[in-house]
Amino acid sequence: MSDTTERGGALDRRDFFKTAGAGLTAAGLMLTPREHAIAQEREEKNRLARIASNSYPIRHIFKTRTGGGRGAAPGAAGRGGAPAGAAAAQSQRGPVNAGVSREEMKKKYGEITMLDFPQFTKDTFPGVTHMDVFSGLFGDVADDSMFAGATFDPSTPSGKKWLDAFAEKLVVTGTKVQHISNNAPNDLAGPDETLRKAGVEVGKKWLDGAAILGAKSVRMNSPRALGPSLRPEAAIDPRTGYPKNDAIVPYLVSAIESHKEMADYGGKLGIRVTIENHWGLAADPTNIRTILDEVNHPFCEASPDFCNWEHEYMLVSGLKALAPYAHTNVHAKYWDRWGTKNDVQRSVRIMLAAGFKGTFALEYEEGPLNGVEGARYLYKEVLAALTSPTPVI
Repeated sequence: MSDTTERGGALDRRDFFKTAGAGLTAAGLMLTPREHAIAQEREEKNRLARIASNSYPIRHIFKTRTGGGRGAAPGAAGRGGAPAGAAAAQSQRGPVNAGVSREEMKKKYGEITMLDFPQFTKDTFPGVTHMDVFSGLFGDVADDSMFAGATFDPSTPSGKKWLDAFAEKLVVTGTKVQHISNNAPNDLAGPDETLRKAGVEVGKKWLDGAAILGAKSVRMNSPRALGPSLRPEAAIDPRTGYPKNDAIVPYLVSAIESHKEMADYGGKLGIRVTIENHWGLAADPTNIRTILDEVNHPFCEASPDFCNWEHEYMLVSGLKALAPYAHTNVHAKYWDRWGTKNDVQRSVRIMLAAGFKGTFALEYEEGPLNGVEGARYLYKEVLAALTSPTPVI
């Protein structure tokens, strides 16, 4: 055999390893045992690269503010738009997941801040280096100068310094911020144009902050961002006798304009702006698709949550409706409000069947496990679905 042939064979074999994950079983007979083991290891690494830790389900072990936030976790907001301070105070009073109190959680797992979360990710989820981080946990809880009320402000000098410190932690730990689940902007679909523009400006500040961290995407809808949680309903048009929902149209118009402006800004930074099925207009997947279709921007997409739905039929049909619009990150969630219908593996496979190439963030909402153990459960469920992505029903 000539040197050229040998070199060509070596190149062919290296090319094979680059794509081994796509057909390892079929190609197995072509490999030596050692090569097969290397290909399997690479395939496993590729699967783990599709998983992201999530700071939200373990928020109960994070340090909380005692200064300007009046005991609130920085930037925290309750479901349905409850005031941040009230939501945090309520979460500290009673038990959290699985009847375990906040104090018991901290005693078992330790108390951390967001600067500790990269190492926590590596220690808790073997092989996972991507993270989905919640905006309400940003900032130094002892430094009120980096907060606007209860919300972290990434544009302040102290806030930027904190972001630089977080970015350094990413380098040291070899981790990456894939997505920021952002609750900061409000009034993005409200009737008040002044408040809408102010909400967009907050979103732009967070995109600047995300750029410091190298984030791929930022969610831009808090529970209060896209209109009232209970949306206007259709009424009979007295002229035609047909049902018509004129009241919802102004909210859609404002949401479309807000996301156009933020997508243009994010595009210049290489960061995608996302909409999660997260109450208000965004509780209905048709509204999300409408906004995204009208914005029609490569840097504006969906970031579906497996469980934030209004009724059980959306667990599958709603996710399928949003899956083609998602590219960067989704919330692989378990929430016991849906009982046995909350099939995490099936939901992962729905996303894969739609061609989703992004990460699955481990968000355990509520159930029989506490937030840390629940996230570990989701780690196994997502990994199992990635290992056997078919069938999809």
